[in-house]
Amino acid sequence: MIIIPEVKDVFVYAHKHRNEIIWMSQNTNHLPTTDAIEKAVVEALREKEYNFYPYTHGIFGLREAILEDLGLPLQEFECLLTSGGTEALYITTRALLQHGDVVITSDPSYLIIHRFIELCGAKCTDFPIYRPPWKYDIDEVNEAVSKKTEMILLIDPLNPLGSAYTRDEVKAICEIARDHKLYVLHDITYRDFADSHTLATEFLPEASVVVYSVSKNCGLAGMRTGALVASRELMNKLRPYNTNDLSINVLGQRAALAALQTKKEWFPRVKEICRRNQAHIKEACDKIENVFLPVYPSQANMFVIDISKTGILPDAVQNELLYEHKIFVRSGTYVSKRFGQNFIRVSFSVPEEHAIQFKQKFPLVMEKLGRK
Repeated sequence: MIIIPEVKDVFVYAHKHRNEIIWMSQNTNHLPTTDAIEKAVVEALREKEYNFYPYTHGIFGLREAILEDLGLPLQEFECLLTSGGTEALYITTRALLQHGDVVITSDPSYLIIHRFIELCGAKCTDFPIYRPPWKYDIDEVNEAVSKKTEMILLIDPLNPLGSAYTRDEVKAICEIARDHKLYVLHDITYRDFADSHTLATEFLPEASVVVYSVSKNCGLAGMRTGALVASRELMNKLRPYNTNDLSINVLGQRAALAALQTKKEWFPRVKEICRRNQAHIKEACDKIENVFLPVYPSQANMFVIDISKTGILPDAVQNELLYEHKIFVRSGTYVSKRFGQNFIRVSFSVPEEHAIQFKQKFPLVMEKLGRK
């Protein structure tokens, strides 16, 4: 018999029991990548590289590896290393937004970005996209632009839904931005999990900011390593708001460089397992009445499971799975103000046996909670 702990904060509980938990809550990647990462970090530790401040612009080769990974020419674009993609998002909003500006955003979304926008005194549109096609309607975006609009937030693929934009849709959004002299903030954290992906810089190089991270694709969330990528001219506006004048964690940089240099060798396997895990989860959902997946297959390493017609609250599902079965998923209230009570978010970049455990336990949890 499992005794529910007195601690009610799910993250306190999950972190205290980290080695026992199936971590499907934060879109982190728990699949095998490459031994090169550990070797690079261990070598840096042995050499006590941490005794030194890193070179201001980062360890040699990392910025070039990021631009190469994106297929962007070093002569035209600059890369600013940040403490994870989160800091890159903060720097961008702080640098480009002012009080009274409006940013085109969606709901659901990654709401931390919205908080950064609001800290600048700007406002979010929070377009409702919890409906087909589960992403921006291009015509609605165009109609919403006003004199106060300054930026379009493009999360692609989209956290939490797993939907993605086609090349034509990215082009259309960039054309709207160009016509109205707007910035496009392109958060591409889950890009590698998609079947195809188009950077906004292809159509709007002068006004696009790409937020880059190795947290999810390379499984390095704890290393807090990310980057801003923009044209050289636009980077001049962003750089003054960078607090990392002595660069970022050197061990994280070593890990990121090793991962990027070998990514073509191991990432296809990660993506393959993620697709199989999606299928396992869908199999479970298909067996439960009034439960469905709005987006399938997901183009990210997560999607949402709609439970709205069951009458069961997502917080209850989250807590039951965590405390009774050691499976940590996330209530939709984390990523949506209006629609969060409709769904749970589940990430599947986990070992396949973990996805199978979810497949087995989720129907049991829904049956139990449905009887209450």
